[in-house]
Amino acid sequence: MPRVLITGICGFVASHLVEYLLANTDWKIYGLMRWNDPLDNLVNIKDQVNLLEGDLTDSESLNLAIKQSKPNYIYHLAAQSYVQASFVYPVKTLQNNVIGTENLFAAIKNHAPDSWICNVSSSEVYGRVSSGYGPIDEDCPFAPASPYSISKITQDMIGRFYHEAYGLNVLTTRLFTHTGPRRGDIFCESTFAKQIAMIEAGLLKPPIKVGNLDSIRTIADVRDAVKAYYMLLTVNPIPGEIYNIGGDHTCTVGDILDAMNPGYSIENDPSRMRPLDANYQIPNCEKFKAHTGWKPEISFEETINDLLEYWRDRVKHSVVIQR
Repeated sequence: MPRVLITGICGFVASHLVEYLLANTDWKIYGLMRWNDPLDNLVNIKDQVNLLEGDLTDSESLNLAIKQSKPNYIYHLAAQSYVQASFVYPVKTLQNNVIGTENLFAAIKNHAPDSWICNVSSSEVYGRVSSGYGPIDEDCPFAPASPYSISKITQDMIGRFYHEAYGLNVLTTRLFTHTGPRRGDIFCESTFAKQIAMIEAGLLKPPIKVGNLDSIRTIADVRDAVKAYYMLLTVNPIPGEIYNIGGDHTCTVGDILDAMNPGYSIENDPSRMRPLDANYQIPNCEKFKAHTGWKPEISFEETINDLLEYWRDRVKHSVVIQR
């Protein structure tokens, strides 16, 4: 039976990946979590996962996790993933995403050198894309627009180094905007949905607080994204390759709000604005599609509706705190 280790097991994307693997494989699933990580995203499936405590910034805990799980496959999903927070906590972001990734790859080299590794980078590496360049392919130059994007560029390079220097089976993904149920409320489309659900329940009064509504994004559903991650390591994987992954619905952030807002007033909130923004994020994913046959299947409308219903359910059944 194949064995898989997923770092950041309690996170948004990881929880959907676990659900996909449980439904479509016989893999034995191990998940790396910090001792105080909330288990909300795993509430219905945690008994089917082998949870291991560890931290990316503690190399000994990673060595132990690799030795315990003996993985055939590794999905490196753990990260400080909130771009705006990286402006406030740049050192913490770099420690977690850069030093943490180095620690993980060193442990893999020592204890699971034959495993297949999905190194999860980000479309944020492209940053401030030059005017006229697009859709964005894998050869687009890096132009970081945040400490987070700097950390992900470095993580991207660490994966390439461990493949070239030590022969590890590393494949790197640069996933563009993705969302769906369980998306954290620190991200724009999810905070829109949460605010709407709270207004509907009488827990909050309009207006809806917003940041930059003009950024252009191509939206993917997280459930399509995790299928892509599975196919990455199982459909004729080629070590060292780098792939863009993304959806096929392009719109502005304002269009996302319009798709779920029944007409509530809005108000600009300066605290929701980045000091520097990556305003153009339209991917060219033809390389990955051609190699694996993957394509997005869940519509933008279904994704947004499911996200809104998720927050309506959370508001109905629990106490939520408005950010």
